[in-house]
Amino acid sequence: MWGLRLSPTQRQGRAWEDAALAHLQKGGLVLVEANFTCKGGEIDLVMRDGATLVFVEVRQRAAAAHGGAAASITPAKIRRLVRAASVYLLRFPQPPECRFDVVAIDAGQLAWLRNVIEV
Repeated sequence: MWGLRLSPTQRQGRAWEDAALAHLQKGGLVLVEANFTCKGGEIDLVMRDGATLVFVEVRQRAAAAHGGAAASITPAKIRRLVRAASVYLLRFPQPPECRFDVVAIDAGQLAWLRNVIEV
């Protein structure tokens, strides 16, 4: 699914994104697009939960030190996510309902945090 010329770190990141995707699909979400990139930022996964469009950020940390994966989402990262989502939504004549979810992976344990970024 992913590109062939990735560094070991990028390959590991893609593996965590694949694990997050599988987890979300088991939870009933449907993949729309992976790794949407625009000048303003990137969205790891764009998914559908019924009629709702879900923008998903996948964060991984080897240990929960310094607050863990979820705490690594800074205000600057949130601004980039919102900017990228705004660009993504330009393709719709009438934007659907949407939300931001996070899949936080700490020491191999996945936690799906729904609707965690308020816009």
